[in-house]
Amino acid sequence: MTTHLVWLRNDLRINDNTALAAACRDGKATVLALFIATPKQWQQHHMAPKQAAFIYQNLCELQQTLAERGIRLHYHQCDDFTTSVEYLAEFCETHQVDALYYNYQYEINERERDAAAEKRLDAQGVICQGFDDSLLLPPGSVQTGSNTMFKVFTPFSRAFVRRLHQGLPECHHAPQARAEAPLSPGKKIPVFDYPMEEIDASLFPAGEEAALKQLRHFGKQSVQHYPDVRDLPALDGTSRLSPYLAIGVLSPRQCLHRVLKEHPDALNEGKAFTWLNELIWREFYRHLMVAFPALCKHQPFIDWTQNVEWQKNAEHLTAWQQGKTGYPIVDAAMRQLNHLGWMHNRLRMITASFLVKDLLIDWHDGERYFMQQLIDGDLAANNGGWQWAASTGTDAAPYFRIFNPTTQGERFDKQGDFIRQWLPELKTVPDSDIHQPHVWAKKNNKTLDYPEPIVEHKDARKKTLDAFERARSAA
Repeated sequence: MTTHLVWLRNDLRINDNTALAAACRDGKATVLALFIATPKQWQQHHMAPKQAAFIYQNLCELQQTLAERGIRLHYHQCDDFTTSVEYLAEFCETHQVDALYYNYQYEINERERDAAAEKRLDAQGVICQGFDDSLLLPPGSVQTGSNTMFKVFTPFSRAFVRRLHQGLPECHHAPQARAEAPLSPGKKIPVFDYPMEEIDASLFPAGEEAALKQLRHFGKQSVQHYPDVRDLPALDGTSRLSPYLAIGVLSPRQCLHRVLKEHPDALNEGKAFTWLNELIWREFYRHLMVAFPALCKHQPFIDWTQNVEWQKNAEHLTAWQQGKTGYPIVDAAMRQLNHLGWMHNRLRMITASFLVKDLLIDWHDGERYFMQQLIDGDLAANNGGWQWAASTGTDAAPYFRIFNPTTQGERFDKQGDFIRQWLPELKTVPDSDIHQPHVWAKKNNKTLDYPEPIVEHKDARKKTLDAFERARSAA
């Protein structure tokens, strides 16, 4: 009897799971699945408690779904990647596994773990097969004319779309039920030995069916309006699919095919392309991470930016983290992040710019804090976004382009609907004054239970420009 093992990581689904589909191709093989939790490794990677809870919820759902198809999901917890390889080898020996199937992860620690696992299992006679699964196109497959990785997004996106026009990546069907299906799910997966926080199930319900339902709804009704409303945080204008993509409850291929089914012109600059281009941004940052592994070690892409003299101001950092900077759009966004574990994309740019360009605090502090909070935490996307905002990365905003937090609020939350949702202490401030509430309070002899701005934007902007100029000159 042949035994195939699927090593699950950030691919918690049965539909369009490349490794699972390959393992199940032989209808006579016994197929097992294994998930290994590594809490100490998660701690080193600053995984958010909400993301840990989301992984757990979806893993429990997957255990049931796999059992219905005759596949037992085994679970183990150990400290880190090194001990996970040791356990994997023991598991393969105990269960007489003939072949291991897994989907690649592209972060440097994960790649080193997988290389060690293949070496160990090869010595045991276990055949290992890895697959590019979490991307539309494999890293290194979209390059410049000189066969190098693109360093600017727009030409990468154009080349990426040309590749898609040549042939779309295929989706894999969920595996058919095995001969022994259905199985009892077995013992319930124990709670991770890791901090976990409650998730708003109305926004992020667990399970593959819930994710697919949200994708179908967005693809049919909302994606065409995305270009017009995506920057307005008071509206429900984004897909909210990022948490599912981050842990692999959905694949990007499913997203692409669903949108193209509803909007066949999406790759020809149709309205739906705006959202598909966000998927391509996700690809861009992951391709970059493979081409330039130093990004996994939190190194800036632009070398001279290492010379920037960041401010060490714990009080300012705490005010930013807690949403008490005195800038309403920044504070409302940070409170949304702290409460939901998620933040609207426009607000991610505004809050990141404020930390780095107004407070002149090291972008690494912001990158780390976001990972500690985000239910959709993803190293490549988070690092790419922070380096863009900090003007330290590839395709970064020029360092002299600095968001004005007040005008950003006026532009994207004009009436202050989003601000009032998260800053109830400003509920009595008129729409016309919501972005500068203390100016209104002073004019009208009012008292607000809301902090004064911790910096003056004009002065902070000059200070930041001077710091970047000195850093560039020093190089």
